[in-house]
Amino acid sequence: MGVGLSLPCSHTHCFIPTSTTPFHSKSKHKSFLFNPFTKSWQTHLPKPANFTMAQALKCGGVEEMETQQENSMSLVIDPHKIDPQLLQKMEYDALVWSSLHGLLVGDTNSQSSGRVPGVGLVHAPFSLLPMPFPESHWKQACQIAPIFNELVDRVSLDGKFLQDSLSRTKKVDAFTSRLLEIHSKMLDANKKEEIRLGLHRSDYMLDEQTKLLLQIELNTISSSFPGLSSLVSELHRSLLHQYKQRLALNPERIPQNNSVTQFAEALSKAWSEYNNPRAVVMVVVQTEERNMKTLAEIDAHGELLPDGTLVVDGEAVAVVYFRAGYAPSDYPSESEWRARLLMEQSSAIKCPSIAYHLAGTKKIQQELAKPNVLERFLENKVDIAKVRKCFAGLWSLEDSNIVKDAIEKPGLYVMKPQREGGGNNIYGDDVRETLLRMEKEGSDEDAAYILMQRIFPSLSPAVLMRQGISRKDHVISELGVYAAYLRNKTKVIMNEECGYLMRTKVSSSNEGGVAAGFAQIVNLNFSKSSTRGHSLPTQGQSRGEDSARGEEV
Repeated sequence: MGVGLSLPCSHTHCFIPTSTTPFHSKSKHKSFLFNPFTKSWQTHLPKPANFTMAQALKCGGVEEMETQQENSMSLVIDPHKIDPQLLQKMEYDALVWSSLHGLLVGDTNSQSSGRVPGVGLVHAPFSLLPMPFPESHWKQACQIAPIFNELVDRVSLDGKFLQDSLSRTKKVDAFTSRLLEIHSKMLDANKKEEIRLGLHRSDYMLDEQTKLLLQIELNTISSSFPGLSSLVSELHRSLLHQYKQRLALNPERIPQNNSVTQFAEALSKAWSEYNNPRAVVMVVVQTEERNMKTLAEIDAHGELLPDGTLVVDGEAVAVVYFRAGYAPSDYPSESEWRARLLMEQSSAIKCPSIAYHLAGTKKIQQELAKPNVLERFLENKVDIAKVRKCFAGLWSLEDSNIVKDAIEKPGLYVMKPQREGGGNNIYGDDVRETLLRMEKEGSDEDAAYILMQRIFPSLSPAVLMRQGISRKDHVISELGVYAAYLRNKTKVIMNEECGYLMRTKVSSSNEGGVAAGFAQIVNLNFSKSSTRGHSLPTQGQSRGEDSARGEEV
């Protein structure tokens, strides 16, 4: 991702903010409102000496609070070299800004979190400053987002491809098998999704050795953090304006990030396409969030009318947005599976449909990387080349030569199961041990995994904020680009890139899920020469090898 030190002036970078604020609503109107939620905030940082609340409340402006002594010092381009007193002021301002602007999440240590408005909240984990990221690679990721949208849609329409590609996997993976069972029932019933909505996020890392932007995964269900990422962009822009006399970072180089508003617009347009002004948007959540609707509640209170209308608590549902349903733990009983089938059988617009969900699995990602497979779904040769350029090495464990190489050089590979949310991948010597065990047992367990080339991004210095406490460390970053796709049976209504997410994690951590506690949300900025002759570092966040889904930290 580039280091934050002495970047060549000829290189154009962008600074990407990182954030973790959830964008779902904690409204008492349950599942029927879709609004960014705001919460209050806690901090463990002491108030800086000689620092008034009046000054704190101006944290979003451009007023300078540095002393004459501070102004006489040189510009800082390495966050680890920021003067301790200045750093304390910046941390305090960042936490106040977070509390005033809703850069907050539920505190899992509080029993009141999610139950009492304004209680049990804490700031989302973030990097104090944006991270460096090359503008050309950011533009590359943005330009291919609509192509991936189209690819997901076309793969979703090829039921045979989905069933055949996952046929071995379902024999050893009960969760994938249940998803395929629902999909098969829809195929047998000739169920057509005439209106299709996808809210996606494609995640990338920039490989330090090859300088290639390589895709980690494509998320088609519960693509988290559009609300938080937008807020972190604003936070970093505010800090860079306020401390511009001391930091060699240009706030104008932080790209605009409208991910939450564009996702909301896509949901609104889908609701309009359903063409029932009395119908609602229903958000499906995990049980511990205590808001919206859980799968079990939908099973208990939902019904399917003869015309296909889904009704929950007496309300017709136009759009179902899944913030849950991507992990086996979301289905602790048959009740949750009945709810998933009920929704799939209905005429409600599902985000995602079961076919879109399956199109985002690791096995399908690996299948699409095979020679000549993209040509099955895309006609434009230029588009095919752009997509293929960002594919990392992906292999089935049926490839004995790759398995042999992974056993000999496990540090160059990652083993991935068909799971979402982080914390599921296998790294390092564990790759060798797992492969040798499966060879010895001779089972079909290998069908539950794929092998992926391990990507090695560069390190950047960063100041990470979590639970009101700062930490200096060296991090690696992962860029996620959001995209929305909506079409009816006659035309594409929306197909566009919708903003970005940068996640950082300390270099010693393999996994990178924010919700799982591995990563911070950061922002990115394009680096360019400043007016004082310094090159500008950019900030970005990156994760291990898998994306986070959850909102709560």
